[in-house]
Amino acid sequence: MKIKANCKINLGLDVLRRREDGFHELDTVMLPVYGLYDLLDIEQIEGDVPQFENAGLAVDCPAEQNICLKAWRLMHERYGVGAVHITLDKRVPFGAGLGGGSADGTMTLLALNELFALGLSEAELIDLAAELGSDTAFFVRNTPQRCTGRGEVMEPIALDLEGLWIALIKPDEGVSTREAYSGVKPAVPAVPLIERLQRPIQEWQGLIKNDFEPHIFAAHPAIEAAKMELLAAGAIYAAMSGSGSTVYGLFDDEKKAHLVDTPFKFKI
Repeated sequence: MKIKANCKINLGLDVLRRREDGFHELDTVMLPVYGLYDLLDIEQIEGDVPQFENAGLAVDCPAEQNICLKAWRLMHERYGVGAVHITLDKRVPFGAGLGGGSADGTMTLLALNELFALGLSEAELIDLAAELGSDTAFFVRNTPQRCTGRGEVMEPIALDLEGLWIALIKPDEGVSTREAYSGVKPAVPAVPLIERLQRPIQEWQGLIKNDFEPHIFAAHPAIEAAKMELLAAGAIYAAMSGSGSTVYGLFDDEKKAHLVDTPFKFKI
């Protein structure tokens, strides 16, 4: 079975408070970017031991720790699924705030559900995905969602982005999740994100923020410079996605999007 594991961006990211369990309470809207994806090829094999191989971009963890195998182990322990051979053709930059690894894990769950005819409900798949990470559950629905809690509580959101183009810039430097959260200053905004997103997109730049940006930009000027490059090219909105280091720009003109020096340009 071949499956695309597309990435996502965050439209706004408010870090509201630190929770008693050590996680942070978030309010964000996740938007799928279907034009940039990893490719997964998952096939049943004989025996009890899964096989994994990585093509494309190198992944910064040992194969046995890859989230695709973590997803298989979860399904094996919970539902007794048999062994599979997983080939991951990695195309989405990792450590980039694009949810590439999360997408790989969740799409592995979805593929195993289909391959072994488990018939799991959406709610069951969301609960399983949430065990793999904080934004993994989003990819079960893979449509625009307002995500709260630590990212696993979702509700659909209607956004009119038809006709817009997106350009992604991934600077060479990366940002770890630990670094992102260690420097963030939680705060509850006066106006909830969901209300600010109802404003015209031309007004978003001053209203829709990513709470990770101030301290990440201070530590990594190249990431802030990438955001400025997008705005200088004519983006009507630009921001860092998730905990970084990728920044994105939304354009209402294809020609302006193509002014940006990046291979990652797609129509939304």
